[in-house]
Amino acid sequence: MAGVSGKTVFITGASRGIGEATARLFAGAGANVVLFARSTAETETIAGEIGENALAVSGDVSSWPDMVNAITQAERHFGPIDILINNAGVIDPIGMMSTSDPEAWGRVLDINTKGVYNGMRAVIPGMETRGAGTVITISSGAAHNALEGWSAYCTSKAGTAMLTNAAHLESGGKGVRIMGFSPGTVATRMQKDIKASGINAVSLLDWEDHHPVDVPAKILLWMCGEDADDYLGQEVHHANEEVRKRAGLTV
Repeated sequence: MAGVSGKTVFITGASRGIGEATARLFAGAGANVVLFARSTAETETIAGEIGENALAVSGDVSSWPDMVNAITQAERHFGPIDILINNAGVIDPIGMMSTSDPEAWGRVLDINTKGVYNGMRAVIPGMETRGAGTVITISSGAAHNALEGWSAYCTSKAGTAMLTNAAHLESGGKGVRIMGFSPGTVATRMQKDIKASGINAVSLLDWEDHHPVDVPAKILLWMCGEDADDYLGQEVHHANEEVRKRAGLTV
């Protein structure tokens, strides 16, 4: 399993779902975890439950000043960021392009794509200087396949997948480990929103069809170790049997 003990992990969208589960798992493995989200009360509660190796920082990933402030606070508290997990993401508005609200549509790209850029831009220079670091971005099957009613989400995730590829091309040779991770369908609040929309086949899935949040968290932990170096610059998929086996999950 990945040796993250003593390392500092910055997790966006850490107030619930995959982000929260990942923060708890990494902290249990000995890492210092920084929980970044707009939801201050939720992240402070989680950080309090984790203990002294957790720090809650509030802000909006789509805001460059917020990101700089968050990274500054994190590094002042724990030292340099060793691992960045770009997890923050939204899917609303779900609906047809022909009736979509332009402001709301653009907000999805601000969070899902520009938010990932902001995180990368804030930590990669330091990682390059140190010649070490890991950046993992949560991707989706929607990055590669259009789904009805999800034009904003699919577009943002496709852009983020290319952004991850570009980051690897530019920084992978400087000691920075960069990968994407497609977790499949996970039992989070987003799936409840998808279900409520009634649009496309994903909304027809039952809650039991989605795997629990601890599954992607365990794969993310494995991705931070040398055993995952075979996948640098690639998008790791939960559906890959070899990935699940190497991450210690039941195949």
